[in-house]
Amino acid sequence: MKNTLAHSPRPEDAPPVEVLFLLLPHSLVLDWAGPAEALRLANQALQRAGQPPRFRLRFVGPQPQTTGSVGVQLAGLEPLPESLAAPSWVVLVGSPDETLDLDDAASRAATHWLRRLAGSLGQDGNRLITVCAGALLAGHAGLLAGRRVTTHHLELDRLAAIEPACDVLRNRVFVLDDGRDGAVLSSAGITTGVDLALHLVAQSCGDAVAARVAQTMVVALRRGPQDPELSPFLAYRNHLHPALHRVQDAVSGQPAHDWTLPAMADIACTSPRHLNRLFVEHAGIAPLQYLRRIRLAVAQAALHSGHNVTQAAALSGFSSDTQLRRAWHQFQRTGTPSGRELPAS
Repeated sequence: MKNTLAHSPRPEDAPPVEVLFLLLPHSLVLDWAGPAEALRLANQALQRAGQPPRFRLRFVGPQPQTTGSVGVQLAGLEPLPESLAAPSWVVLVGSPDETLDLDDAASRAATHWLRRLAGSLGQDGNRLITVCAGALLAGHAGLLAGRRVTTHHLELDRLAAIEPACDVLRNRVFVLDDGRDGAVLSSAGITTGVDLALHLVAQSCGDAVAARVAQTMVVALRRGPQDPELSPFLAYRNHLHPALHRVQDAVSGQPAHDWTLPAMADIACTSPRHLNRLFVEHAGIAPLQYLRRIRLAVAQAALHSGHNVTQAAALSGFSSDTQLRRAWHQFQRTGTPSGRELPAS
């Protein structure tokens, strides 16, 4: 049985996303290296599955070389482009507090560039992404007025002072300003840029690719009570057990397969009883419950893409639309996958 990645949300003929990391003097290395690595690994996972890469990583700055926060010399930076190729994501990162000067020559050049690009944000898939104190530069450039944003917890008050017209949210891993055009996304301190990058990978490439990247990076996917909920493809992956990851890869790659507990146990090279114990201990859910939640998520996606209930049931591995409805309403007690009733047919 071939284990495949979930279909990418990206149309086959869509151009790759140009991801521009703006690097200023003393930029925090982990602010940009973590998200960049997540996007690189997403490209790698797609290419191994026979799909084209989704992201083109570029590193730009007002100077062709600069110094990172840990003293590393960063050379070969591209000049700030005159315009954005669609779609483009501009990523702003932070720097150590003692070196964060929004009025030095590099920051002034970056601010001028960002102001020129302001009109293109939200158009043709163009987005602004801030990591850590990168939000301060965005606020200084006037890009956050009327936006919901977050930043490093030590910089929340400063951001509110720089741009009083933005809604600064506290105790958040990341914030999607989806109330308007969805053009601005912000994350809190340093490593939360990886959480936001994985969310974007899931949006652009599918949950299975994001799960593969998180597994490769050995990161736990964090969420606060107000952050976007993890999909079932990602929610039960915060463990390091390789046998369970093999089973989860197989189930999420082929949800319509006729899975049984013994078949899943064979993939893990263990007994059904021991597999059940491993799932509960490491993933916090029984294997057959995990299978059902994956199938519900696949059915939900099928319904959203225009399939009827019978078609969604077949695509997701339920034996009939009746079985799908039964599973759907069982989980409705704690919230259905889509938060609504199934359509009549």
